[in-house]
Amino acid sequence: MLFLIRVLLLFIAIVGITLWGLVFCLFTLGSKDRVYHLSKVFVRVAPLFGLSVEGRVAKESESIPQAVYVSNHQNNFDLVTVPVVFPRGAVTVGKSSLRWVPFFGALYWISGNIMINRDNKKQAIATIDQVVAGMKTTGLSIFMFPEGSRSRGRGWLPFKRGAFHAAVQAGVPIIPVVCSNTHEHVKVNRWCNGKVIVEMLPPIATTGLHETDVVNLVKQCETLMHETKQRLDAELAQPNK
Repeated sequence: MLFLIRVLLLFIAIVGITLWGLVFCLFTLGSKDRVYHLSKVFVRVAPLFGLSVEGRVAKESESIPQAVYVSNHQNNFDLVTVPVVFPRGAVTVGKSSLRWVPFFGALYWISGNIMINRDNKKQAIATIDQVVAGMKTTGLSIFMFPEGSRSRGRGWLPFKRGAFHAAVQAGVPIIPVVCSNTHEHVKVNRWCNGKVIVEMLPPIATTGLHETDVVNLVKQCETLMHETKQRLDAELAQPNK
């Protein structure tokens, strides 16, 4: 019964958010914060899954005017957990196939997010170049999932380098975002599914770096994010957490 109730409520929430979001975006086409405001709405859906989401933001990252944010990508629940720390003045970069997702696809497109064709390497590289040019022109930050696909319990997938190339080319810092484990964490028939922590770490400077430094930058970020996730998971595994 709980499963059916949650599915019904989720469907109503998705339709409601989509309709509201489409109208909101049409009236705020000039705003840089459309994705920010929508993200805060999606976080409010988390309790429907019995989830409590805590967001933590490092002080050093609170006043960064522009950056490339990178986050681990676990499953569909990222949509209602990771946005708890989503920054103002940012858009996400996602695969072009998202536009065909019922309801969500239209909202994702109209809110100003950037879509790339990851199946076409040359086109994806060209899109990253356009993203960098857009960042310099608009002052927008970008938010990416460098694993490219949801890990779905397969551990961390190898990071793609597009986000890191963009940060170096634009001369902006990389800011890692880490979400604690949600794989098999949520049981739809269970009333309470516990707590999730999403932490935004201090920025990693790219000043003075070149394209040849990207490999080491990726490794540095991966290591830091791995260690952070282990720390968050260990914290949540403690009693009374």
